[in-house]
Amino acid sequence: MVEILRTENLSKRFGGLDACSNIDFSLSEGTIQCIIGPNGAGKTTFISLLSGHQQQSEGSIWYKGIEISRMSIFERARQGIARKFQTPALFDELTVYENIELAVMGTGHPHRKRPVRITDVLEMIRLTDEFDTLAIQLPHGKRQWLEIGLLIANDAKILLLDEPTAGMTAEGTASTAKLIYDLTEELRLSTIIIEHDIKFIRDLHAPVTVFHMGKILVEGSFDEIARNDQVLEVYLGNQSNDFER
Repeated sequence: MVEILRTENLSKRFGGLDACSNIDFSLSEGTIQCIIGPNGAGKTTFISLLSGHQQQSEGSIWYKGIEISRMSIFERARQGIARKFQTPALFDELTVYENIELAVMGTGHPHRKRPVRITDVLEMIRLTDEFDTLAIQLPHGKRQWLEIGLLIANDAKILLLDEPTAGMTAEGTASTAKLIYDLTEELRLSTIIIEHDIKFIRDLHAPVTVFHMGKILVEGSFDEIARNDQVLEVYLGNQSNDFER
């Protein structure tokens, strides 16, 4: 597989605290990589470094063979590195269609081709029937889908998703796992997902990276990390039982 993103010795310090330390990470084109770990493990700091919302203290970030370590948030976004935060950032008083339309307008698509592009994105995110619904009226899960749609409409190549199923029902979580999987396959996206819901991680059937105390503890398939004694110890008293369900 073709590598699209990698980090070398990526580190971030806040005063005397090592939030991330010597992270060597690789992401292949058209794949999903899940990141798990207890609170304070460095997961969100790591994707903040990838998106440009934080600047590393040491190390480098490479995208398609080009170092982007000093690129701004906006430069990285133009390159196709798109981040979704835990809380959806939508234009609540605009319709679903209008939200996607604004995103498409920002990409330079010719005016005559925009309606087709908007329709395509709505189909991809399963919101065709809600095209004229105000964003604020969408249920929580579909608001999350709409924000993913904004990233797609902006021609994202890499999705950085921070807890995309937070607050969802079990049914919504399963549907979101399928949506992300299908989008990755259909568009050859590369997706990094931070998530605490272990069942959601299992449903994605994707490689998993476990963070602990600002470092990568272990990487592997879900089954491999579920049997790893170090991982179970880290999650002891939290979600360790979920690995066995």
